Amino acid sequence: LGLALYAGSLCAASGAAFLYHDYCIIGAGPSGLQAAYFLQRAGRDYVVFERSHAPGSFFALYPRHRKLISINKQYTGKSNSEFNLRHDWNSLLSHDRRLLFRRYSRDFFPNADAMVRYLEDFASLLKLRVQYNTAIIHVTLERDRQAWNSHYFLLTDQDRQNYKCSSLLVATGTWVANVVNFPGSEYVEGYETVSINPEDFAGQTVLILGRGNSAFETAENILGVTNFIHMVSRSRVRLSWATHYVGDLRAINNGLLDTYQLKSLDGLLEGNLEDLAIVKDKKGKLHITLRFYLENRNTSAGIDSITLPQDELDNFATRAPYDRVIRCLGWKFDFSIYNSSLRMMPGKGDKKKYPQIKPSYESRGTRGLFVLGTASHSVDFRKSAGGFIHGFRYTTRAVHRLLENRHHGVPWPSTVYPITQLTNSIIKRVNEASGLYQMFSVLADIILLRENATAFEYLEEYPVGVLAELEMQTGRKAPNGLFVVLMEYGRNFSGADKDVFYYNRAVGEAQHAWQSNFLHPVIYFYKRLPTEREMRLRPPDWPLPRPDAIHHILEDFLTDWTAPNAHILPLRRFLENCLSTDLRNFFAEYCFLFAFTRQKLPPFCRQGYMRMQGLVGSEGLRRHAVEAGLMEDYTRTDFLGNRPPDSHEGSQDQLLRDHAILVRPLQHLVNAKDE
Repeated sequence: LGLALYAGSLCAASGAAFLYHDYCIIGAGPSGLQAAYFLQRAGRDYVVFERSHAPGSFFALYPRHRKLISINKQYTGKSNSEFNLRHDWNSLLSHDRRLLFRRYSRDFFPNADAMVRYLEDFASLLKLRVQYNTAIIHVTLERDRQAWNSHYFLLTDQDRQNYKCSSLLVATGTWVANVVNFPGSEYVEGYETVSINPEDFAGQTVLILGRGNSAFETAENILGVTNFIHMVSRSRVRLSWATHYVGDLRAINNGLLDTYQLKSLDGLLEGNLEDLAIVKDKKGKLHITLRFYLENRNTSAGIDSITLPQDELDNFATRAPYDRVIRCLGWKFDFSIYNSSLRMMPGKGDKKKYPQIKPSYESRGTRGLFVLGTASHSVDFRKSAGGFIHGFRYTTRAVHRLLENRHHGVPWPSTVYPITQLTNSIIKRVNEASGLYQMFSVLADIILLRENATAFEYLEEYPVGVLAELEMQTGRKAPNGLFVVLMEYGRNFSGADKDVFYYNRAVGEAQHAWQSNFLHPVIYFYKRLPTEREMRLRPPDWPLPRPDAIHHILEDFLTDWTAPNAHILPLRRFLENCLSTDLRNFFAEYCFLFAFTRQKLPPFCRQGYMRMQGLVGSEGLRRHAVEAGLMEDYTRTDFLGNRPPDSHEGSQDQLLRDHAILVRPLQHLVNAKDE
């Protein structure tokens, strides 16, 4: 009995040592704070663990030269806040208008210190529950059938305090520097520690390893003081304006391309970094050679005993010695804190720096573990903006909505409209929605049709990668077909080797809209929800399986898809063909006429005119319709008696009475037809 009581007391003590929360978020960077905001607004039990004393600690150090490459456009000519977020790449989503990034900086490319202040205010003004100075050093699982996901997540911090969570949101970003080991790599300086004072490089010759924005940012800082700069990487330079991927080289950092192509000593080289070797001579100069030259040689004997490439090829490109070699190879995810029971595995190929996750941002190895922010970029790497604030603020909201449905029975937010509003709803969203615009080909609006296509249910910004799971993930049903609204670039318009400035690069006629190159809306129609097998077997580079019908809205120079003939009319006709119905809007006179000449009224007449809904007629409205060619020039006596046109006796009350005289017998007539 004593042993049993002792064991029970140990179990109780062990249980008390775990502090429980429904949701644990690791990391108080932008994605962690964004997730905390949505959880707090929903009234959920959560905590954010941050190893530093303040949020956004990554931005306190990086970028090293302090200029962000995320745009901060102050003016767009529009007052629509949703539209303006298309050109604000730094703000997080919130209800507080004070927390727009333009209030923290007016620079088009802001200083990183402004981001640090912004994140601090975001956490404090919204009173988010962030636990600072808490570094999570170990994460494991505890199996329990009563838990949400049949297991709990057990977290341990640097002080050996333990935490237990039902759902784990990883928002740590990618912060471990990529390092390539080769002979002589000890002589290489890292981007994270190299001097940012240009004077320290005056008169020096520099080799930079890497070809991303951090490499070019470093080169830009010292371009004017060095003898020359060489840059070497395994792949060719990728320009963001050619690839349409914001993570590739941005114009703000590409000064070295000018000095290379205009033959001002600087240059770019391609080569596998793992094949390199660095040898230091007696004067401290660094010589580049190849690894196989060092095999079976005694490097301690000095440089004179080592074969250099120029000994055999006297015009070897990097034969000149360097004063410094700088590593700028980017970052990778920290897998070290996760126990093997979580099966957090790195991706493959170019995605090996990210953990493997599903298109729903849930770990492939562990249910209930979601990866947010930059670390979730494997879903759309080199395709969309999911690795950056202006992209993952929307994917984080999508994850929150998935969790709300899964754990709390709150379906994905939706709005039901009559079918007559279908064209207007699509046009409104493609012209102002920021989530569709930034996360093109990844997040989509879903339109679920009701029975007989009399109404539809509109869901915003759903991850298309899990379209087959829509009913399970959203709590919404799709038995009658659906439309999927995406934004896409042209199929052959993006790539490092593409000429995106060729003469006839834009399409201007609606019949050629399918050949549009620039970002434009694409609408997919499915008579039924695609299956998981169809999603797996979809054509390469297609975000979705082959639809029953597809429509491209013509690209627009102003990204303003409101032209009646070029944009709206082709879209409406496409929708009508899919639904076998008439989606036009009609004046009351036409609805009255149709009732006597057609067996079936158009939806606009059934849902509006027959229910006495719509604008009350007036002489000014009638005259405008006649002048615009929208209706015939009926005389006023046809409907308003013999009153003269300018008489004020035709008051609103009289108009209503006259309208009712037409509608009531008509309703009896239609009811009789139905019977």
